[in-house]
Amino acid sequence: MKISFSTVGCPNFTWDEILAAAKDFGYDGIELRGLGDELEVYKAEPFAPENLPLTKKRLKELNLEISCLATSCYIFDKSYQENTLKSAKAHIELAKDLSCKYIRVLGDRWITPGEDVDREFVKEMLCKLCDMAKEYDVDILIETNGVWAESKRLAELLEEVPYENVGVVWDIHHPYRFFNEDVEETFSNLKEYIKHVHVKDSKIENGKLVFKMIGEGDVPIEKAIDLLLRQDYSGYLSFEWVKRWFSDLEEPGIVFLEFINRIKKMII
Repeated sequence: MKISFSTVGCPNFTWDEILAAAKDFGYDGIELRGLGDELEVYKAEPFAPENLPLTKKRLKELNLEISCLATSCYIFDKSYQENTLKSAKAHIELAKDLSCKYIRVLGDRWITPGEDVDREFVKEMLCKLCDMAKEYDVDILIETNGVWAESKRLAELLEEVPYENVGVVWDIHHPYRFFNEDVEETFSNLKEYIKHVHVKDSKIENGKLVFKMIGEGDVPIEKAIDLLLRQDYSGYLSFEWVKRWFSDLEEPGIVFLEFINRIKKMII
């Protein structure tokens, strides 16, 4: 099992600072979810065609991988279909260049379940993206996010996607928090598809969701990791500290080190 952090947790870090944090804290990889003000990472300076060889060289020298490209490809949004396909293609090509196996797409807009998500359109878009990505040896992963955090619903959808390069980002938090699923139920429904895992913690305080440092909330993270270990999961556990969206959260320099110290004890 390998460990990464998402750049959603350090929106104000430069690329040099991201690399230094990953190396100094002992991470195996970095999940790309925006860089600075740019959410479309293929447009960010380190990944421009003229800079990509140096970026790859530095990653190799530091023994770091790109664990996943977490895109803003909203595959539920019919009005944005053309742009979604264009963005997905650019991310797929970048993933191939970076020897990254996965890009993450979203089947709902936000972490809480949305309304009127067209299941058939989401399936159609997943199929289009998988077909596009297969020639690049890249997998399309849909996250347990929004309505798709209901694991039975997501499993039923994926059973109808006839591509081997489809999979799931299991965000341990969302099914537990928004659908009251036991992690054993979620894992049982999705274990055949889980290829990447997001880890974060929270509590409900005074009726509101409050994100917490790992171990300070009540999300059963250790139980979920136990299930993954028993299944011989060898992919990434990726720390998704959502500071880009919640600026009052603790600083990445504190939480990135705390996370890896705690998580290493869980995976021994």
